[in-house]
Amino acid sequence: MAVKEKHSAPTMDDVAREAGVSRALVSLVVRESPNVSDERRRRVLAAAERLGYRPNAWARGLASRRTRTVGVVLNELHNPFYAEIMDGIDEGAATHGYRVLIGTAGRRSRGEEAALEAFLEQRTDGTILVGPRLPTERIVRAARLIPTVVVARGMRSSAVDSITNDESAGARLVVRHLVGLGHRAIAHVDGGTGAGARARRDGYRRAMREAGLAGAIRTVPGDYTDLAGVRAAERLLASRDLPTAIFAANDFVAVGLVNRLEDDGLRIPEDISVVGYDNTFLAALHHVSLTTVDQPRPEMGRRGFDALIERIDGLRSTPLHVRVTPSLVVRATTAPLR
Repeated sequence: MAVKEKHSAPTMDDVAREAGVSRALVSLVVRESPNVSDERRRRVLAAAERLGYRPNAWARGLASRRTRTVGVVLNELHNPFYAEIMDGIDEGAATHGYRVLIGTAGRRSRGEEAALEAFLEQRTDGTILVGPRLPTERIVRAARLIPTVVVARGMRSSAVDSITNDESAGARLVVRHLVGLGHRAIAHVDGGTGAGARARRDGYRRAMREAGLAGAIRTVPGDYTDLAGVRAAERLLASRDLPTAIFAANDFVAVGLVNRLEDDGLRIPEDISVVGYDNTFLAALHHVSLTTVDQPRPEMGRRGFDALIERIDGLRSTPLHVRVTPSLVVRATTAPLR
């Protein structure tokens, strides 16, 4: 029985033999060194094309101390909020000629830690953490080793740049909208330990006090998942003291709330108004039509990537902390109190 020979990928030595030049010259061409004549450069590139040779990005990076790759740690993939931020990061990477490696964490700080360590080992030029749950001190330690930007979570460190939404302003928009519709019994299902959850929760409480509703503040523990919305709805239903409006920590929570409340025969918004946060594509679906707070997700991703490139290229050593302004998108899940 004949054994099929396994052909390995062409190497730099193969290109050198094909072009009739030294391996050192091929290396200079691969590194885009200016110290090569046009005629020899053309000869090496033609040989590489004939052989199908592709330079090893990691080897190239060892020589130039650049890999032109950036690692992105996404807290989770199920929530479209993170995917929409990733769209902006991809756009920035394409503009600057970088490749992106993605690590996912499954809403676990341990998963983020593993992804971050992998990027450090692979010598990416920088890293972007999207909605991380890692402790601040761990992120700062990483930033001392590699340029690091955090998106969708506020940071106060001078070593780490951050691009975030004004969570407190977003919560204020929600409460003012609901109060303007006549609601007073407004509950908040929070996002647990998720990025920005504390700021949204604090913003809700502050806005309720500003509206003279300190005595009506009601927070239900949750997380950034639809299941958390279902459980919060069940908890409210069991209390037999339903609010007339609910501010959910994000769109996923809001969808879980709406589904469970409607299963119990309640009408949205006739019986209870519901507001989400993030304005993901889910909120705009016709059968959902969720009133929600809009964060400019792709813009946040693009600005995060631009900030990282400034750090990588040494154009800036001072901290950059950008806080974008949210807006309220009113749809069909809120209505005046009856």
